[in-house]
Amino acid sequence: MDKPPNAPKEIALEARAREGGRLFSPSAARNRDPIRDVFLAHMPHRGAILEIASGTGEHVVHLAAALPEARFFPGDPDPASRASIAAWTAHLGLENIAPPHAIDAARKDWVDAAPAPLDAVVSINMIHIAPFDAAIGLIAGAGAVLRPGGRLFLYGPFSRRGEHTAPSNAAFDQSLKAREPSWGVRDLDLDIVPLAEKAGLALERVIEMPANNLSVVFAR
Repeated sequence: MDKPPNAPKEIALEARAREGGRLFSPSAARNRDPIRDVFLAHMPHRGAILEIASGTGEHVVHLAAALPEARFFPGDPDPASRASIAAWTAHLGLENIAPPHAIDAARKDWVDAAPAPLDAVVSINMIHIAPFDAAIGLIAGAGAVLRPGGRLFLYGPFSRRGEHTAPSNAAFDQSLKAREPSWGVRDLDLDIVPLAEKAGLALERVIEMPANNLSVVFAR
């Protein structure tokens, strides 16, 4: 069914509670501990870390609380999400999180607004609910702004070598495309790795996560 021409742009697949300026994501509440643990095991513990498409901000505050020597730069193109990031930062009194940026990874010039060089770039649950141009821009930009040895961290559902990793991911892919044809579960090996290699990034680790998701680490 076609969407009305004036329908608001969807930014999430779930209903989110609100308290003051803070938004609450059920999926973030479920996944933030496993993501933090993998991040601590495989990503830098200090330096400048840029997050793209931070959503509610719950992931970045969870990471920042665990990594006080790192400086986090979260943000989102969505104004309500940026307000939530700022509200979560203030609520928890975290001093290692910068005011939220409005970077849109689908814009080729987003690197001009990013602090650089960076020790890490992070994107959690963005690639499958955005046009593929966002993945292209994210990875190309990460190659441009990361210092040598820097890391790109991706989290979400991915297929592998043309096959979904679980029947639930195949059904999820179909539901995403029905909702918005430009969305969809991307193939790590066929879609994402070639973009990374073009950007000077090498696949370093693929970690299986709960609910058939993956954490993926690339190194520059």
